[in-house]
Amino acid sequence: MTEILAPCGSPEVLHAALRAGCTAVYLGGEDFSARANARNFSREELAEAVRLCHERGVKVYQAINTVITDRELGKCAAAVRTACELGIDGLITQDLAVLKIVKECCPALELHASTQMTLHTAEGFLLARELGFTRAVAARELPARVLRELCALPIECEVFVHGALCMSVSGQCYMSAVIGSRSANRGQCAQACRLPASAVSGDRESCALSLKDMSYIPHLKELREMGAASLKIEGRMKRPEYVAAAVNAVRKELAGEEHDRRLLESIFSRSGFTDGYFTEKTGRDMFGSRSREDAQASAAAIPALHELYRHEFKRSEVFVTVTVRNSEPVRAVMRDESGCSAEAVGSLPQRAVSRAADRDYLAKQFSKLGDTVYTLGGLDCTIDEGLTVPAGELSALRRELCAELDRARYDKNTRRPPFTDRDFRPAKPVKRSADTDMDIRIYVNRKEQLGEISLDGIGLVYADTELAGELLGEGIPPEKLCAVMPRFTLGEKREKEELAALVGQGLMQIECTNYAHIRIGRSLGLRLRGGFGLNVTNTLALRALKELGLAECTASFELRSNEISRLGSELPYGVIGYGRLPMMLTVNCPIRAQRGCRGCTGCLYDRTGRRMPVKCSKKQGYVEILNSDILSISGRLSDFPTAEYVRLDFYEENAGRVREIVGAFRKDVPISGGGLTNGLYKRGIK
Repeated sequence: MTEILAPCGSPEVLHAALRAGCTAVYLGGEDFSARANARNFSREELAEAVRLCHERGVKVYQAINTVITDRELGKCAAAVRTACELGIDGLITQDLAVLKIVKECCPALELHASTQMTLHTAEGFLLARELGFTRAVAARELPARVLRELCALPIECEVFVHGALCMSVSGQCYMSAVIGSRSANRGQCAQACRLPASAVSGDRESCALSLKDMSYIPHLKELREMGAASLKIEGRMKRPEYVAAAVNAVRKELAGEEHDRRLLESIFSRSGFTDGYFTEKTGRDMFGSRSREDAQASAAAIPALHELYRHEFKRSEVFVTVTVRNSEPVRAVMRDESGCSAEAVGSLPQRAVSRAADRDYLAKQFSKLGDTVYTLGGLDCTIDEGLTVPAGELSALRRELCAELDRARYDKNTRRPPFTDRDFRPAKPVKRSADTDMDIRIYVNRKEQLGEISLDGIGLVYADTELAGELLGEGIPPEKLCAVMPRFTLGEKREKEELAALVGQGLMQIECTNYAHIRIGRSLGLRLRGGFGLNVTNTLALRALKELGLAECTASFELRSNEISRLGSELPYGVIGYGRLPMMLTVNCPIRAQRGCRGCTGCLYDRTGRRMPVKCSKKQGYVEILNSDILSISGRLSDFPTAEYVRLDFYEENAGRVREIVGAFRKDVPISGGGLTNGLYKRGIK
């Protein structure tokens, strides 16, 4: 049966979700939750959540889905141990460190690949399966045709069907971190995309980065027919009324019943809903912001929504057997459809004064199941002649049976995988020798940027796949060239064919910007280098990537320099040392939505007037919103004594500026000019 997966940011929301009829919930503990600002659950509350859910046959998934630093590995392992002890049904995670902990300590615990892993293609899903995930959460930007392909793979596919849409692809948004040190990958997103932004300078009213909420409820039957394992509602920051309304709508739509779409829209929307990604109708109609009218509609809708979870949702049909015999205590047995049973024994029956007990009388008493999850499906009874049982005693038996059956169902549905402690202290970092300089590498956006430098002092040239083909054709040594794979694609088959053609030209290595490229690159015998999009923040993740065949990886630029310097020597790593950091990766161009491609300004302006260049990868169908300031660590390379290379990313720079910047890094002296930043290497993130 297709799962209805509800978000629970607090115990109050959990009760609403259960009473509205969800079949699974996801929630966060006190640490490592990508919704750190939700109320979340203490250990005691997690234990109670598991009890409530398992009594009802509802699955409980815990999100341990932030990136982890080395100093947190022990604490993370303790959180995984707690999940095992409490009977959590599975963990949702993006960090390969959690994967390593589970594999080594509790391999029987189920793992789901979080949407923050940016899995959106068949090869990405298959790599998740290879790693040991039983389920992958698909990116929200996927159309029906791609979701159909993913649902057919030998790994469960979880699909977002209702709730907020981030402007950026999940796991690839760094805007909140770069602007305000609040990392989305650490659960601290400040929702900078909801603030005013525009493709037109001076426009302080437009919200060019704010999308409407998604709602695929009209498409749920199609998703079920595709084979989607789980229909996921977004909203761990939302009120109980919101979650109850969404669960109710999903459940009714799947059952072929009417639901109140207007009420659902009233409780929360941003000028309505959109299904633009699913139907491949992106553009202006997908954008919307929260208006005063939206907020007023929400306030008015709340009282009506309380009715959706006022009473317990009936989940189980039970069958009762009652024995009323002379000189024997009254006995009753209750069984559910899953084979769980409960037995209760009362006192001796009484001689009837006016009317003896019969089947109708007993059925009436045992059908009064009130605010429980049970309904009476049938009753068998054996009654000796002339006997009766007071209604109060039958009520007591009924309550005892329900409580005992609750316990039996909890026991049956609760599995506690054994956990074996391991030492996850990372290997010691290895510093470069005093006479070894950092390898300088450059990424170029146009071949003309190479016009004034010699490649003799450049360790590697990175270029997007199309430009890489041009450079190979012009004689650049293949050992000097690394093709940077597209960060997002809706045409993986074409991407693989184009890469194979580059291999035919002599290409030897690629940068894996997402996990799918690991499988693709291995199949072509290429040398694999990990990009920043893998969000590597700890030594265990480096170890996992080494086991997958990577030769090296670029560390996350959300780490402080001292955190990077403490990374263990499991796999060589480097840092981004220069360039406009990509703050967002989006497959819905905000400039096209506001002005059309013909009116492209090539940039956005935030509410303070800062200019953010927008890099267009039109062929691949995505754009990258770049930072207004330029990162530079030239003059501070000694802050990264364990990094083997520094990568310089050039976008708008001409050949002369490229030569100047490369020269500064070779001498490790500061770069001239304004608009430069230290990035997050010093100030870090929360």
